[in-house]
Amino acid sequence: MTSQWSPTRLGNLTGKRIVVTGSTNGVGLATARALVDAGAHVILAVRNTELGAQRAAEIGGTTSVVKLDLADQSSVRKFPDLLDGDIDILINNAGAVVQKRSDTVDGFEMMLGTNFLGPFALTNLLFPRVRSQIINVGSDAHKSSNLRMEDPHLRVQKFSSFPAYARSKMAVMLWGLELDRRLRAADAPVTTYLTHPGWVASNLSNVSDTPLMSVFHKVVQTAAGVLANDIDAGAAPTLYCISEPIPPGSYVGIDGIRGLRGGPVLAGRSAAACDYGLAAELVRFAEKETGTSIPV
Repeated sequence: MTSQWSPTRLGNLTGKRIVVTGSTNGVGLATARALVDAGAHVILAVRNTELGAQRAAEIGGTTSVVKLDLADQSSVRKFPDLLDGDIDILINNAGAVVQKRSDTVDGFEMMLGTNFLGPFALTNLLFPRVRSQIINVGSDAHKSSNLRMEDPHLRVQKFSSFPAYARSKMAVMLWGLELDRRLRAADAPVTTYLTHPGWVASNLSNVSDTPLMSVFHKVVQTAAGVLANDIDAGAAPTLYCISEPIPPGSYVGIDGIRGLRGGPVLAGRSAAACDYGLAAELVRFAEKETGTSIPV
């Protein structure tokens, strides 16, 4: 049965200030647009501020555009100083898929740095100014990954794009688990959630490692137009966390077959993504790498 959720469930968000990272395209853009339509003031946290200004003009409503490059810890550290006042909700939406192994300017494996360590540091630095929610966009890709901490930046292991992406999303899932535990333990007024947007055609990147896989990828992209969620449906799990009275720490995914296409629904995560010991180890690693921790 298809979920009956719709963006009208957001109600009137006038007066709410919400940061959405990676909001120039794809799911981030659709998330920002839906929140603006509901009356919120949305801060578009983006690498390309020129494109961000263009998107802000297209969206209308009340927005602001602030520079943020999650692959650069110095940019992450500057972001709070560029932002005026408190925010109600932080949505860590931005993510990256790369085909070949590369490092961020800080020496982090690119996908781990962009998809996990950047949002991790941003959340810790902004936390004193967050009033209500932190929503981290994870992925069901985590279900195909087991994160081992002896080589987190894949400096020794053979690099392959999709497995490395899945590892980065497993890191996000485990971080969400430990973040929820810490917020509960501190009796904090802020709650945190994890989401999976489904298979979104516009967010697909060429992650093939061979010419044969490159051809396969083109076929997949063609099929995605028919089989995948559009960006509005991909944004729905994140918006669902804002509109619905769900338990803190919930993982919201897609109710379709294999979580590819459909409406938002409370979802299950892999057993590995429920390992509190590994989650605590991962967060200690991230605190050391970024020099930040959640001030609770």
